[in-house]
Amino acid sequence: MPKPSPTKTRMREQNPEARGRNFDEVPLGYSLEEAQAEARRCLQCKKPKCVAGCPVEVDIPGFIQQIAEGNLWQAITVMKKTNMLPAICGRVCPQETQCEGVCVLAKKMEPVAVGNLERFIADWEAEQAECVMCEKLPPTGKKVAVVGAGPAGLTVAGDCIKFGHEVTIFEALHKPGGVLVYGIPEFRLPKSIVKREVDFVQEMGAKLVCNYVVGATRTVDELLEEFDAVFIGSGAGRPWFMGLPGENSLGIYSANEYLTRSNLMKAYLFPEYDTPIVRGKRVATIGGGNVAMDSARTALRLGADESIVVYRRSRQEMPARAAEIHHAEEEGIKFEFLTNPTRYIADGDGWVKELECLRMELGEPDASGRRRPVPIPGSEFRVPVDTVVVAIGNSPNPLIPNTTPGLEIGKRGTIVVTPETGRTSKKGVFAGGDIVTGAATVILAMGAGRIAANSMNDYLKTREW
Repeated sequence: MPKPSPTKTRMREQNPEARGRNFDEVPLGYSLEEAQAEARRCLQCKKPKCVAGCPVEVDIPGFIQQIAEGNLWQAITVMKKTNMLPAICGRVCPQETQCEGVCVLAKKMEPVAVGNLERFIADWEAEQAECVMCEKLPPTGKKVAVVGAGPAGLTVAGDCIKFGHEVTIFEALHKPGGVLVYGIPEFRLPKSIVKREVDFVQEMGAKLVCNYVVGATRTVDELLEEFDAVFIGSGAGRPWFMGLPGENSLGIYSANEYLTRSNLMKAYLFPEYDTPIVRGKRVATIGGGNVAMDSARTALRLGADESIVVYRRSRQEMPARAAEIHHAEEEGIKFEFLTNPTRYIADGDGWVKELECLRMELGEPDASGRRRPVPIPGSEFRVPVDTVVVAIGNSPNPLIPNTTPGLEIGKRGTIVVTPETGRTSKKGVFAGGDIVTGAATVILAMGAGRIAANSMNDYLKTREW
C-alpha cells in the first residue's frame, strides 16, 4: 500500500468575503476524484478505532474502501446500515473529537476526512434517480410513538421501521427536523438537505404529524393508550439567560429565538417571508459553542458591520467545532476572549446600547476539565452594541415532564434514563437526545436514538421492564 498523503484533501469553499453576505452553503463538496483521493488515505485498520469513536458505530473503513474502489452504491449501502442521516452528519458532526480524533493517521499527520467522505456519498446518492432503501423485517403489529422529529427522534423512527414496527412521529413545530431546521443556519446545513433525510425516513414507512404538541394536544399517558411504546426526543429548547441587570432591554435575543426567526421562519429572506428580525449593525453574541458561532455568522449575513463573539475563556477552551471557529475568523467575526458580560446599558427608548464586561484570567480546571475563568478586579470596560444574542445553553421545555406522572426528572429538567437502554422510570417510555443530556451534538442524539431503538425492540418482544 502506498504511503498516504500527510494532509487531507481540502474541500473547496466559498470565498470568505462573498459568503459573509449570503446564506449559501460554505463548503462546496468533493468531486469523485477528490473523494477517491481522500478515501485512499485510509489505512483500513484491522481494529479501526474510528468505528468505536462514532456514536452510531458506522462501518467507516467499509464505506471508505467502497468509495476508493468506485463502488458508490455499495458505499451508501454500508453507510445506511447504521446511519440514515449521512448528509446531515457529514456536515455538522464534530468529527475532530470523534471518529477523526482517534484515526491512526492522526498520530503523525492529518486524519482521514471521514465527515467529508460521508457528505460526499450522501450527496452523490441524492443526485441519482433512485436511492438505497434499508432492509425491513416483517411487520410486528407493534406501534411506536416518537415525540420530536429531531435527530434522536428520526433515528429511533428509522431503526424501529427496520425492526418492522409501525411508527408515528409527533412534531410540535410546523416543519420536521428539530434543531436541524430551527437551530442550524442555511449556510451550514441547507434545509433542502434536512428535508431530503426526513423524506427518506417517511419513505421507509414512518408517519409524520406536525403542529402536534405532546403534553398539550395529548399527554404521554394518552399516547400509551394507543401505542405500545413511546420515545421522547423533544430536545432542549428552553434558553438560558445570565440574569444580568438590564437583560430585559430591547434588542436582546436568546439564540433560540434569533436563529429560529432566521432559519425556520426565513427572516433572512424578508420581505419575501414576512418574519421580522432586528438587523443590528454592532451585534454581540455571548458564548463559545456552535450555537454562538451560528448566531455571530448569521448576524454578519443579516448586514452587521461588526459581529463580535464575547467568550469568558480563551480560544483553546471554546467548545465549538474547529471548522466553525475557523470559518467565523475567515469571515471577519471579532472575538473578545477572556471577557464576561456584567450588565446591559440601554438608551432612553429602552434599546440596548452598551454591553459592560469584565476581563477574566484562567484559573484551575473545573468539572468540565477546562480552566475556570476568574474575574480581574477593576478591569471593567464597555462594548457599544445595538443587538445582543445570548448563546450560553438550553434546558428542556418542562411541558412533557410536568404532564407525565411517574417520569423521573433530573436537576435541570432533563429526563433521567438508564444510559445503556434509554429507558425512563415509566414503563414503555424511552427518551434520548437533548431532553436527557441537555444541549449537545446531533450525532450524540442519534447515538442515544440507536440505543433506545434497540432497547424498545427488546421491550416490544418481551414486555419486560
